[in-house]
Amino acid sequence: MDKKRILIVGLEHSEVKAIKQDLGFEYLIVHYEVLPKVKLEEGILFVESATSPGKFLSVDKVIFHGIYENDFDFITLLALWNGPCLPGALGMMDLRQRIPGLVRSLRVSKFSGIKRGMVIGCQEYTASTEVVAKWGIWHCGEDKSKFNGDWTSTETSVIEEFIMGEAVRIMLVGDQYWQIKLTGESWLKSIHNEGSWEMEVDEELLLDSQNIAKHFGLQTVGVDYMVGINGKRYLLEVNHIPNVTVFPFVNKAFIEFSKNWVLGQ
Repeated sequence: MDKKRILIVGLEHSEVKAIKQDLGFEYLIVHYEVLPKVKLEEGILFVESATSPGKFLSVDKVIFHGIYENDFDFITLLALWNGPCLPGALGMMDLRQRIPGLVRSLRVSKFSGIKRGMVIGCQEYTASTEVVAKWGIWHCGEDKSKFNGDWTSTETSVIEEFIMGEAVRIMLVGDQYWQIKLTGESWLKSIHNEGSWEMEVDEELLLDSQNIAKHFGLQTVGVDYMVGINGKRYLLEVNHIPNVTVFPFVNKAFIEFSKNWVLGQ
């Protein structure tokens, strides 16, 4: 029986061990916590051996879970390969850079009502109300600034009106889903803050997230929304690599889904 080689990038050793369990001897795992050297030759994906530098091994399937500073070319190569990849490589490529990913997502979501502006490079911007500037390709809270009045950008930025309300994330892992309340001591909210946890699911936000996931061909995704104090809902961003380690119920579901995905492909 021909053995199948699975490349897993970004997951921790304990998670790889859990995925590998019950896969059987016909599956070989190549695991990297950082980006490995890969190449695509005549439609075949190769990865450098973790134990024999310079030796490249053919790959049958890829599980990718990480965000790295220079990963766009890596993801693009996976998309060009067009082989079995979790999540879908084309969707990851479309969403990896936050601002272009936001633009693409707003074309799909029904909750796209936030008025947004944009500046390119270093420019002055004058806001008549309280707004939030977001810049960079990273899906995190460190590259945001709230202001009212004059502000000068240091790089290309999107500016959107500041919404008072509750920040939530719809997490999808295959057919399973959760709505997570995002918390924080300041206006910046995150799944990493104490108090962030599962809450009742808004069925309309769930359907919107599922439509976005289907559009981008992603089996796992985290979609962030703001629910205003007036009850209106707004799409904030779509995370192509949502953290699956913070909440144990998500982690368990992701490991089981990954294992079944390998066996079912």
